Amino acid sequence: MGVALKSRSRRLLYISAQGTLVASPLAYADAPLDYFLHAAGPAATPTMHLGWGLAAMCVAVVIIIALLLTVAMARRRPEAASRAIGKEEGGMRWLSIGVGVSTVALLVSLAYTLVTLQAVAQPTLTPGLNITVTAYDWWWKVDYADDSDADNRFVTANEIHIPVGVPVRIGLKSADVIHAFWVPRLAGKTQAIPGQTNRQWIEADTPGVYRGQCTQFCGAQHAHMAFDVVAQPRAEFDAWRAAQLRQAAVPVDDAVQAGQKIFMDRCAGCHTVRGSDAAGMHAPDLTHVGSRERLAAGTLTNTPEHLLDWIRHAQQIKPDSLMPSFTLKAQDAAALSAYLATLR
Repeated sequence: MGVALKSRSRRLLYISAQGTLVASPLAYADAPLDYFLHAAGPAATPTMHLGWGLAAMCVAVVIIIALLLTVAMARRRPEAASRAIGKEEGGMRWLSIGVGVSTVALLVSLAYTLVTLQAVAQPTLTPGLNITVTAYDWWWKVDYADDSDADNRFVTANEIHIPVGVPVRIGLKSADVIHAFWVPRLAGKTQAIPGQTNRQWIEADTPGVYRGQCTQFCGAQHAHMAFDVVAQPRAEFDAWRAAQLRQAAVPVDDAVQAGQKIFMDRCAGCHTVRGSDAAGMHAPDLTHVGSRERLAAGTLTNTPEHLLDWIRHAQQIKPDSLMPSFTLKAQDAAALSAYLATLR
């Protein structure tokens, strides 16, 4: 068991039970957000091309200005002309050329941007999946709602599973402040604004795990508000969905039952576990928390040790989050861990 000390260079430092200092990698330590330079779906490809085009234009402008500045510094006027103020020849001509070139470049950029926005506004195929993502300080609620069949609705957190090659329409909401939903390799940014629902769509060409991030500064833990989009072949996605629809198993082991009682006493006010009396609405649904790769919106990898560390030291790992730090006796921690291990 470890106690989180502080964040440094994308790693959390821990004091282990033996008193030694160890490091636990933060999620995505090897996955920077330069992923916007590469696209993995039709909603992101036009945006990527626009980004490369605008970057090329900016580089060209910098090079031209640098060359003109170099020529201006190297050029020397005749000594007599240096006293002829306001009589330079060709000055207005060069000014007109510069304004004209800039105007054309900006108009081309505007037209290209509008064409790109139109291209990514709607998918070419009817979306095969509709989900609602609600942003909180600082995590993501993911609601797989089926309006025609309430029994096929379930809620998860910080991990979005989608089938490969299927357009997915996302309704974006916010429960508190303005956030921004961005999966660089799958789509552009869309804001989540309190009191309204914005729309976005994503689609993945190939299976994989794609990082998402809040990109609108939203408070102290804005940087630790990440999520995963897991693109799977259709059969794997259907199997995952069927597993998520199942309720949590009823504990039969004495230790697991003891852990469930601790959970009901300490955690059920905020968290939901379907199949139990836990029905809290203020924190992530934990019915299948063990099936997720990350904890605390991408802050920690999902291991039994990290899960208990998060419960015991949430305010040290993620200061100012709504998750409090809990003091647990060793026996209670073991029982709670045994119960949480069944939530898969």
